[in-house]
Amino acid sequence: MARRLLPATTLRLFNGRFSSTVSTATVLQTLKPEPAALTIVDLDDHRKLFASVSTSKLLRSSINLGLTSNETFVDFGMWVMNSRLMETSLVRDVILKTVKHTMFEHFCAGETTEEAGECVRKIHDAGLRGMLVYAVEHTSNNTGCDRNLEGFLRCVEFSQSLPPSSVSFVIAKITAICPISLLRRVSDLLRWQYKDPSFNLPWKLHTLPIFSTSSPLYHTLQKPPPLTPEEELDLELAHRRLQKLCQKCVQEHMPLLIDAEDTSLQPAIDYFTYSSAIKHNRDGNPIVYGTIQAYLKDAKERLFMASKAAEKLGVPMGFKLVRGAYMSSETETASSLGYDSPIHNSIDETHACYNDCAGFMLERIANGNDAVVFATHNIDSGKLAACRARNLGIQKGNRRLEFAQLYGMSDALSFGLRNAGFQVSKYLPYGPVDMVMPYLLRRAEENRGLLSTSNIDRVLMWKELKRRIKSLEFGK
Repeated sequence: MARRLLPATTLRLFNGRFSSTVSTATVLQTLKPEPAALTIVDLDDHRKLFASVSTSKLLRSSINLGLTSNETFVDFGMWVMNSRLMETSLVRDVILKTVKHTMFEHFCAGETTEEAGECVRKIHDAGLRGMLVYAVEHTSNNTGCDRNLEGFLRCVEFSQSLPPSSVSFVIAKITAICPISLLRRVSDLLRWQYKDPSFNLPWKLHTLPIFSTSSPLYHTLQKPPPLTPEEELDLELAHRRLQKLCQKCVQEHMPLLIDAEDTSLQPAIDYFTYSSAIKHNRDGNPIVYGTIQAYLKDAKERLFMASKAAEKLGVPMGFKLVRGAYMSSETETASSLGYDSPIHNSIDETHACYNDCAGFMLERIANGNDAVVFATHNIDSGKLAACRARNLGIQKGNRRLEFAQLYGMSDALSFGLRNAGFQVSKYLPYGPVDMVMPYLLRRAEENRGLLSTSNIDRVLMWKELKRRIKSLEFGK
């Protein structure tokens, strides 16, 4: 049986300043369950794991995962997508058509809402749920932001035509509905106010804590000028877009999950998210979810502060817990300014932070507070969270607990968690190929370590393929 992390230990791990005497090794040992407990999620029985997957799908998945785990292939794909070859219409059409019938079909839900809906139905038949992601991001003007909002609203509305409970969340990026230059300005102003509490921001709405004592503030080294009247108007327009989207989600009872960005933009993202959560998360039902990136050194403290502040206000909070996808750029930016990276110094520290945050959120759920999405491809973290949830008495089908993986990745973990009785979602980006692929290729570049974990999936898939061939189960 796993060792339970007692509430007193939790408080020590999440106290105001996080005592430096609590070492990473101590944290890992405290949270590590006994080996027998990990059998809650069984990844050994490949026949049971892939029972709902056709042989042709298994074969295509194995090939595609093999390609994406190859760094040379990823580098070449990045070069092609960013080269002048894409400026030649004939070559561009050939490249996009090739991409569509290989990587796009594996990692994306389709080009239209209808295609995404068909994908949702297929994974729902396999016992999984879908997170609908209209894959637009960084926008520079209000016209583009208005257009993106309409896409998000159509996504929410379309989700209602799909089988009940088949869609767990609609995902949105604030960078798609607020000009990115304005988000940088708002982040600068929020950082400066944290440094100097007397600094007045007349436009600021009620929000939850955004910074901790260990948060990176080096992006804003000088006092920024106040927003101009035009910028304040643009900020109001962005707020209206988000409120319209939130109201639609409340109306349709569809949770809205706001994705994270890099630390230069994240303060403004959290500000938008938390101010909207305060307004719309009611009656124990979180509609607006934020995202915590566990590879950041300040992640635990910020999660604790936001959750506790929301509790005092009577606001139920929902969080998606991820490791993070901007490691290279974050480290390069900090180094260029002469500061230490905001990223943990080792992968073990990141794993420990993720597991600490997971333990904290599971304690909250067990006590009837908050909600969480464990977005992870790390098998140990998935098994550990499942074991912890079971030991805390969190029942199967609890709507406050969800696991999630990217579509086309970590299928063994997804099916293993499903078989153990947990709610599991797949992150389903959709949109035109030329709009979605740059997003996926950037994620591929930032997540080379993540792509290498596909080896486990490929090994299990090949074992199942060999078993079917020997059994002549070609039609399965």
